[in-house]
Amino acid sequence: MLAILGGTGPEGKGLALRLAMAGETPILGSRDAARGASVAEELAQSASGITIEGSDNAGAVAAADVVFLAFPYEGQRPVLEDLGQALKGKIVVSVIAPMKFERGKGASAVEVEAGSAAQEAQDMLSDSQVVAAFQNASAEELLDPGVTMEGDVVVCSDHPEAKKLVIGLANKIKDLRGVDGGGLANAKYVEQITPLLVNINRIYKIHASIKIAGIE
Repeated sequence: MLAILGGTGPEGKGLALRLAMAGETPILGSRDAARGASVAEELAQSASGITIEGSDNAGAVAAADVVFLAFPYEGQRPVLEDLGQALKGKIVVSVIAPMKFERGKGASAVEVEAGSAAQEAQDMLSDSQVVAAFQNASAEELLDPGVTMEGDVVVCSDHPEAKKLVIGLANKIKDLRGVDGGGLANAKYVEQITPLLVNINRIYKIHASIKIAGIE
């Protein structure tokens, strides 16, 4: 079972929808159980034949083996401090790309002392297997079931089996491809591509993605 914390936000909802379309049954985690259930019910109407559940964050974590972190970076430390014990032994997938927005300058990366949001999460969750993935996927495209996704999902982790599992989840989403991005130290570079893509999107009014050439 998959849980998505921050599942009522755009990125979380988009991932839930696409994973549900791929045959998974994700659970949306929210600070409020009623809101999680309400958003899940609404989202499940977006495509035929899918199942999406909703709960509060603690309930979602308890029911899942794989937990996605899909909320803004500012929420990472308080959420993980609250749920750290419940996340022991689980695969934790960081979708977080720390960034800030400045008027006239667009988006820019926020420096993280640990190197990346994913590395910070692993430092806080020593008994969990943290994997970084999906930071570059467009929330708007994920949320529109009629849009054909394209691009690669770079997956980084120091835990080979957990990384393999998440690559498999990426491959289940139609037209996306999971790519092994090496160890978790490389998550920094993947996270920092996101504000670049945001700025390109603003300039060209598109939804840019990344594609790694040369991989068969």
